[in-house]
Amino acid sequence: MHVGSGRRTALVASALLGSIALTACSGGSGGADAGPEAKVTVTPGGGQDVALGSPISVKADGGRLTGVEVKDDKGNAVTGKLAGDGSAWTSDGKVAPKTTYTVHTKAKGGKDGKGKESQTTATFTTQQAPKVNKLTNTPGNGETVGTGMPVSILFDHPVDESKRAEIEKSLTVTTQPKVEGAWGWVKDWSGQDRIDWRPKDYWPTGTKVSVNGNLAGVDSGEGGWFARNYAFGFSIGADRKAVIDVPAHKLTMYENGKEVGHIMGSAGSPTDPTRGGIHTVRSKNAAETMDSSTIGHGNEWMLDSKWVTHLTASGTFLHSAPWNNSIGVENNSHGCFGMTTSDAKKIYDFLLIGSTVEVKNTTSTKKTEVGNGLEVWQESWEQWQKRTALKK
Repeated sequence: MHVGSGRRTALVASALLGSIALTACSGGSGGADAGPEAKVTVTPGGGQDVALGSPISVKADGGRLTGVEVKDDKGNAVTGKLAGDGSAWTSDGKVAPKTTYTVHTKAKGGKDGKGKESQTTATFTTQQAPKVNKLTNTPGNGETVGTGMPVSILFDHPVDESKRAEIEKSLTVTTQPKVEGAWGWVKDWSGQDRIDWRPKDYWPTGTKVSVNGNLAGVDSGEGGWFARNYAFGFSIGADRKAVIDVPAHKLTMYENGKEVGHIMGSAGSPTDPTRGGIHTVRSKNAAETMDSSTIGHGNEWMLDSKWVTHLTASGTFLHSAPWNNSIGVENNSHGCFGMTTSDAKKIYDFLLIGSTVEVKNTTSTKKTEVGNGLEVWQESWEQWQKRTALKK
């Protein structure tokens, strides 16, 4: 990897070049008879314009490292791994843009590490990235969500296909208890790139989820570099689901797998049938104006609705429809499932963000893309696994 001037710069006694700040001193048993001293090299080398794209590495020639401490200019520690024989240390991630790092090392000379003890300090500053890519995560940190909620990461700028594998490897999901799942690349409804992690099956209630993105210094291609690491967590709440039987005009509520109630409503008409499959509640809104132009019906209507539960990004909702006199009798909506205001409130309160709503027996043949909301359950587990950028 090209770094700075392209040469690996050894820590030497002279700091006159201005590229490395270095101090060295012998240990308590020092002196001429203390044995050989290790030669410690830090990469990237010193300077004010160090290239991006590489980890920090420390190497001890003729001895062993006994301690490595790396911090950035905000005082944050940089984690890394020390080789078993003490010959080298490598950071877990890469250098971030426009950041100054300070590297403190301790080493002992000799193959057996019983030689002269030395300490060194080096600093370097990385380049400014020409463009920075940021991400927005769903769910938000600390939220409690339904059993169908995926981890969803939306990128501000495009991610080159050639860079996706490295980004995917930089993302980890840790769960308690352990839950099997996988990352998959998605094109969001907005047109932006996205990567989601979904469990193989629905989350168990009570699961604690932690997501870490060791992305600082990772290149996303034309979309720019990531400037920092990310970490967030959330919890899985009550196991609540809904199933809509379109011909029966009925929505049934389930909690912990048992039916706990049902309501009558009006699904999409034969010309605008409600999209089928398993949807995930992506958001909710206590009051909203239904605008026909947003779903391709021009200026046909502008209606105020309450207790709106959003499924797809393209406009499949559960909502109150006080203007509809055929609720429970006829499916005559434009794709949503309309209810009385009181029943819409029941559903609004019952379902969590991340709960699933399955639509059965619809005549709709439209394929709902995963990015049209949080629609990860529209695909089988086998289909989902093919979305990874990692070669099997």
